[in-house]
Amino acid sequence: MTVTTLPSLSLGPVLYLWDGPKWRDFYFRIADEAPIAHVVIGETVCSKRLHFIEPHVGEVVERLEQAGKSVSLSSLSLVTLERESQLVRALARDSAHPVEANDLSALGLLAGKPHSIGPLINVYNGATARLLASRGATSICLPPELPMTSVREIVRDAPGVAFEIFAFGRVPLAISARCAHARSKGLVKDNCQFICGDDPDGLVVETLDRQPFLVLNGVQTVSHTCQALIQELPELAAAGISRIRLSPQDCDMVSVARAFDDAIAGRSAPADAIARLQEAYPGTRLSNGFHYAQQGAAWIAGNAST
Repeated sequence: MTVTTLPSLSLGPVLYLWDGPKWRDFYFRIADEAPIAHVVIGETVCSKRLHFIEPHVGEVVERLEQAGKSVSLSSLSLVTLERESQLVRALARDSAHPVEANDLSALGLLAGKPHSIGPLINVYNGATARLLASRGATSICLPPELPMTSVREIVRDAPGVAFEIFAFGRVPLAISARCAHARSKGLVKDNCQFICGDDPDGLVVETLDRQPFLVLNGVQTVSHTCQALIQELPELAAAGISRIRLSPQDCDMVSVARAFDDAIAGRSAPADAIARLQEAYPGTRLSNGFHYAQQGAAWIAGNAST
């Protein structure tokens, strides 16, 4: 009889611009109340936002570790300036914690050191996963657009690598050197006035017929729907996924974490778990289409994986 090891929960970095105290208090509550084993912190989207969180990083890491959670630091997902190159070099050189690479620019600096691979790096096959592991990657969070058929093949083809799945949150779709968020409000990136801070869960983009379509987050574009792979947890565990990643949204993430934890442990039926997510993140459509090789915004009830 094959025994499936239950995956643990992880929390990705906050992708949005939250002011320093809100960012700090969010992680303090995660430390004190959420059943999460591993937390990734740091600025991933826009280096201009760093000064909001920098004064609080030390106390957040300390609080999380006192609560028994392991901590990694995230690299930027797009490096376009020398100042940003210096930030990535310093992170790779000086960090006392493992670094999660979210851009290829960090990989050369991290080669030979234990590190993790974030969901913004394209790992689409087992050969890529094996190569990254040979250079020091100890875990890989697979891209959220992968269907379950691909997930199974990659995990099977890269034995010995710990894999993570992006299971909750608006899906990162694109990132640009320009800031559409600022442009939409009559500003430019160099004088953005941190206008993205007015939208702590992103700015909804509508089609010409007023249908919500995407969400802007500074220089990043994310999905309008929230990926929620909670009814799919048993097959993810059976495939060998070791961690389930939750991406912070401006909602009750402690309740989200508890819903996933109960679902993983079998204490909650899928329908109940989904209802709990909808209650924790009201007004946002859930989706799981990518998992089933369909359009990402789709919601497919039940377990229809092939």
